Amino acid sequence: MSGERPIRGSPYRQAVQFSPELREDVASGLITVSFRLWKRAKVKVGGRYPVGLVRIEVDSIELVPFSSLTQLDIRRSGERDRESLRQRAAHAGPIEEDTVLYRIEFHVVAEPGAGARSRTF
Repeated sequence: MSGERPIRGSPYRQAVQFSPELREDVASGLITVSFRLWKRAKVKVGGRYPVGLVRIEVDSIELVPFSSLTQLDIRRSGERDRESLRQRAAHAGPIEEDTVLYRIEFHVVAEPGAGARSRTF
C-alpha cells in the first residue's frame, strides 16, 4: 500500500477526519475505534490513512445501531460518555438510539515520512 495513491473517483479518496483534540490520541494508539454517520463507507478494510506522523490501518467496518455501543466502545473512541460520542458523531445529522452508524476499528502503523504526505486530521 505504501506509495500507492487512491484511484481517481474512488469512494475511498477522502480520508477519515479526526477532531483536533483527538488526533494525538489516535496517533498514539489510545483511540482505536471511531463511529461515523455516513450514507456510505468512506474507508475500506486494509486501507491506510495518514494521521500526523503515522498512519492508521482499518481493521473492520460494520454498521451498528447507536443503542448497541458499549462502555468499551465509548472509551476506545476517546469519549467520556455516550452523549459526548452522540454529539461528536451528530455533525452529519441527529442520532437517535436506533440510528445506524459505521463502527470503524483501526490500529496505528508507523510509516517513515507519512507525516510529510499527510492531509490534515
